[in-house]
Amino acid sequence: MQTMPINIGIDEQARHDIAEGLSRLLADTYTLYLKTHNFHWNVTGPMFQTLHLMFETQYTELALAVDAIAERIRALGFPAPGTYREFTALSSIPEEEGVPTAEDMIRKLVEGQEAVVRTARSIFPRVDEANDEPTADLLTQRMQVHEKTAWMLRSLLAQ
Repeated sequence: MQTMPINIGIDEQARHDIAEGLSRLLADTYTLYLKTHNFHWNVTGPMFQTLHLMFETQYTELALAVDAIAERIRALGFPAPGTYREFTALSSIPEEEGVPTAEDMIRKLVEGQEAVVRTARSIFPRVDEANDEPTADLLTQRMQVHEKTAWMLRSLLAQ
């Protein structure tokens, strides 16, 4: 069955390149979602209540973000990655081994939030070149969320 061609004012190569970048962003976002959810389940210590609730808010936001990113990839005409194998190959964020201390969890989540920002920022040149405003808007929103979340997490570590 032949599909209808996509004619949204962005050529196929540019759409492909942007979808590849968004696939990396999706993988980073999903990996950070899983890490945050893991930490929500396993955090202990005097900051338990604060961190347990904060991590829940963060992983809930990330769960919504993965859907928005995947749907943008689909709108550009490409399949979104959706397996752990694909996410592991595409993500710049390492999986967590063991159960870190609460303070180390915070540090690892700051690193993850910042990694997502770097991935989103790396896509911008191609997005700008293609005049892909919907993707630029998505990237801007994601960077704002992740930069603010990283700041809030870093603030917990201030002495």
